[in-house]
Amino acid sequence: MPFIILSSSHPSLLTAKALKPSIHAMKDRPTLSSYGAIYVPPHHRLRSVITSANYNSSAPSVAKLRDHHGAALNPRPVASAAPTTVHRSQTTLPEQIPVKGNSRFVSAYDDVVSEEGSDREFEAPSFRSASPNDNVDEWMRKLTLLLNDKSKQELLSREKKDRRDFDQIALLASRMGLYSHMYAKVVVFSKVPLPNYRYDLDDRRPQREVSMPITLLRRVDAYFEEHLTRKSKMKESFSDVSFTRSSSNSSIGTDEGLFEHPEPLASSKAVGEKILRRRSLQMHDQQQAWQESPEGRRMLEFRRSLPAYKEKKAILSLLSRNQVVVISGETGCGKTTQIPQFILESEIESVRGAACNIICTQPRRISAMSVSERVAYERGEKLGESVGYKVRLEGMKGRDTHLLFCTTGILLRRLLADRNLTGVTHVIVDEIHERGMNEDFLLIVLKDLLPHRPEMKLILMSATLDSELFSSYFNGAPVMNIPGFTYPVRTHFLEDILEMTGYRLTTSNQIDDYGQERMWKMNKQVPRKRKSQIAYVVERLIFEEPKDGVRKIVLATNIAETSITINDVVFVLDCGKAKETSYDALNNTPCLLPTWISKVSAQQRRGRAGRVQPGVCYHIYPRCVYDAFAEYQLPEILRTPLQSLCLQIKSLRLGSIPEFLSRALQSPEILAVQNAIEYLKIIGALDENENLTTLGSYLTMLPMEPKLGKMLILGAIFNCLDPILTVAAGLSVRDPFLTPLDKKDLAEAAKSQFAGAYSDHLALIKAYEGWKDAELDIGGCEYCWKNFLSAQSMKAIDALRREFRCLLKDIGLVDSNTANCNLWSCDVNLIRAVICYGLYPGICAVVHNEKSFSLKTMEDGQVLLYSNSVNARETRIPYPWLLFNEKIKVNSVFLRDSTAVPDAVVLLFGGNLLKGDADGHLKMLGGYLEFFMEPPVADLYQCVKRELDDLIQRKLLFPKMSIHLYDELLSAVRLLISIDTCEGKFVFGRRVFKPAKSTVMATSHPASISRTESGPGGDNSKSQLQTLLTRAGYAAPSYKTKQLKNNQFRATVEFNGMQIMGQPCSNKKSAEKDAAAEALQWLMGGKQSGSEYISHMSKLLKKSKKDHN
Repeated sequence: MPFIILSSSHPSLLTAKALKPSIHAMKDRPTLSSYGAIYVPPHHRLRSVITSANYNSSAPSVAKLRDHHGAALNPRPVASAAPTTVHRSQTTLPEQIPVKGNSRFVSAYDDVVSEEGSDREFEAPSFRSASPNDNVDEWMRKLTLLLNDKSKQELLSREKKDRRDFDQIALLASRMGLYSHMYAKVVVFSKVPLPNYRYDLDDRRPQREVSMPITLLRRVDAYFEEHLTRKSKMKESFSDVSFTRSSSNSSIGTDEGLFEHPEPLASSKAVGEKILRRRSLQMHDQQQAWQESPEGRRMLEFRRSLPAYKEKKAILSLLSRNQVVVISGETGCGKTTQIPQFILESEIESVRGAACNIICTQPRRISAMSVSERVAYERGEKLGESVGYKVRLEGMKGRDTHLLFCTTGILLRRLLADRNLTGVTHVIVDEIHERGMNEDFLLIVLKDLLPHRPEMKLILMSATLDSELFSSYFNGAPVMNIPGFTYPVRTHFLEDILEMTGYRLTTSNQIDDYGQERMWKMNKQVPRKRKSQIAYVVERLIFEEPKDGVRKIVLATNIAETSITINDVVFVLDCGKAKETSYDALNNTPCLLPTWISKVSAQQRRGRAGRVQPGVCYHIYPRCVYDAFAEYQLPEILRTPLQSLCLQIKSLRLGSIPEFLSRALQSPEILAVQNAIEYLKIIGALDENENLTTLGSYLTMLPMEPKLGKMLILGAIFNCLDPILTVAAGLSVRDPFLTPLDKKDLAEAAKSQFAGAYSDHLALIKAYEGWKDAELDIGGCEYCWKNFLSAQSMKAIDALRREFRCLLKDIGLVDSNTANCNLWSCDVNLIRAVICYGLYPGICAVVHNEKSFSLKTMEDGQVLLYSNSVNARETRIPYPWLLFNEKIKVNSVFLRDSTAVPDAVVLLFGGNLLKGDADGHLKMLGGYLEFFMEPPVADLYQCVKRELDDLIQRKLLFPKMSIHLYDELLSAVRLLISIDTCEGKFVFGRRVFKPAKSTVMATSHPASISRTESGPGGDNSKSQLQTLLTRAGYAAPSYKTKQLKNNQFRATVEFNGMQIMGQPCSNKKSAEKDAAAEALQWLMGGKQSGSEYISHMSKLLKKSKKDHN
């Protein structure tokens, strides 16, 4: 959410719709919490179940007596093999998660367990007054049993009366310390918080039936047999392949060599000391000459006017006596530019300048660049001499640089190669109050490092610092406060603005923006354009002074709260909000919502107006709202997913991830940590013991998100590197596709020319290739202008592509011959497969209906596509699956950057492929993704997948190995993914049933089901279906028929909560018969029918139902 800073004597006050004061809206800032000591991964959340005595509508496990698998009429949660008992301790839950009662949990980081754990019996309180009927009384008994049963975790029911009385039962449960949720037709009461969606309770969860033509099966099988024959012949040759890597490997950790270790000065220590002293003397003379020059004296006089300079001696004295110093300097005191100079000047004056090596981290690249320029100017030098900077893709540093400003991520990359920060004498962490994830991670590492480097000094700085928190974290480190120097800033809140302008609020001209829910309902559509989609302006332009008569207006995000100083700013308009990413660990979903800023941020925004002259700040919210602000912003480590952070912890060999993060200033909740660990296991970066795998070791050497690194690695292995470089780079920068509000239709039309492949990533590749061709003719800017593309983003993608290629070369996966890396770069199907390999498990099912389609994910249920996606404009996607880069929750869950893929791609390039409970049944993601196919097809997929994984593993172990040794396997893979025409279909509620051997042996195999074959209850499929169900004790099926546009009819049959659709027919009666036949075919597997078999199925259904009651 931007705030506005202006450079004029009088701002034009905005008379737009004002904000209605309301204090209750401060609920949108979550509080710290921990949900429990034990975590069950999302795809293993099949709870233990307690069934009620009159649980008559429970779904039986119905046999689909096929040769290889069966099904049930309704899915039912499987009892957990190891039921979890969770202790309860005092905690407060974030607002996003509905709090039911005062159930309490012990953090996994605590050493003791609450005395109110599950070891004691729970005595039910008297809730007679809260029980309006017998059903609630019965539930009090059940819930009491649940609390006293250590082996059970939850209780669920599908009874209609329980859904009717849910609100009363939920109130009862909350008073007993339990959580409750209603999922469609299922109510759940649990000892632990419940997510918004449970796929195991979703009767409409998509399951995929996969078909493969027999001709394709034979061709793939022939390739595979050739591969196995060749593999057996060359098996012994693998031992001769050496594992070699490029000699430039060390540059990965040193980030392009800008953090190289000091050069060996001489073999003799004495000679080395002489050289150091000579360099130090040269630096001393140069500094003295500058300070005595007229320009130097004028600069020194200016510096002396800054409050920080008045504390120079005190700061240096404190630093000489302590290893860690915390400095809190108010806005305008000059701490950011002066304190690094104090240290450097002091070391040079003491003739230790050559040995001095200061690293000062900044949270943002623009800060590192602008501050380094200012410090170099104050020292009378060119940037890159004694003062330099390093940010991603850019830097200026020379051999004699002794003060380096860099982003926090750059220093973390240095730590990857040099755990001890060899040669570094001082580390300054600036703007520490922002509490970014990298900053919190860095503090843990530095705290562990300090005892091993007693000579290294650490300085923590911020304008608004919770000094006691940081001081206590570093064992009582001393704190110094520097008063600020700002010009007077007049402050006006909303009530003052209304009084000054005479503007009156009425019911028709105000928007209640104090509640998130209300605001997002008013904007009930997809998320607004990200700041990355606004036309990019060169950052340095904001510092330039406007011409006479020109007012400069800067629209700024919260980036302008920090160390950026725009000298001519006089007026600040503060909206009081910022779009902030939070993380709902329970639902494993990032959320992007406008939240109220903290008091510290409001002070920082106000301070922008008084840096160089008196100013005015207009807070566009009431004073009472400001008074309710939190003091400090919630740390990023508590509100973002932790996958990359956990991978960094393993790469630095810092031990157990949960134990390491428990030492943070404020520890993230254990559920968020376990989500990250589970994700890294799914993508193959960690093994079951949470150790780095071979793939994980490679991912730690690539400074990007794990999914993008994984994508790059496979692109290099499969010789389609160029397009994958573009995708990985494009997902790392601002979205290059621009959508101006006043030219939205033109922008969408321009983007549509890059679409056509049902993939945002392939559209990006096409746009980049067009830009690259235009650049050859010096027409890149014109190309971007015509196609609504950001030229800066295109240049950033181009630069990142080069960086990523160098990184892959350093780790040995790419050689200097670019042609070899792109032999298959034109194979669109292979590119889709590599994208799937990287983005999995970000997958959703595409389920079509008559007019459009719906999307479902494992953790969210139904989701939507971001409006800027090429797939959002489609009414039909001829693929069953979408892989997406990220999901984010606004008012609903939206998917960004998606690519459609067929079944074969998911089966071969997704995660682990496991055998199901019957032949022809395959599972992924712990059972969320289920595939049903003929057993020979399932066996083939498993074999090819196993060999493909082996190829990738061997290539990672032996980077110089030629993949042409696997030509037959690769031919089989490419054939499978290219000829897959997605002829399968989604089914719902199918369950696998394992019949007893005697039953199978006794069963005959009559002919296939006919649409009109006579049965024991009638003369057509409708009668057969009704007989089957009523004999088993179920209600008779009902039919719904629709007339299609082509004057045909299509019927849907519904029974026991299931809906099965038939094929279009010429009349209504035939359509109903066809739907019934489809249901019978689904129940019986399509191979068996007849009177005897109908009777047998009825008995089996009835028996199964009794077993589950």
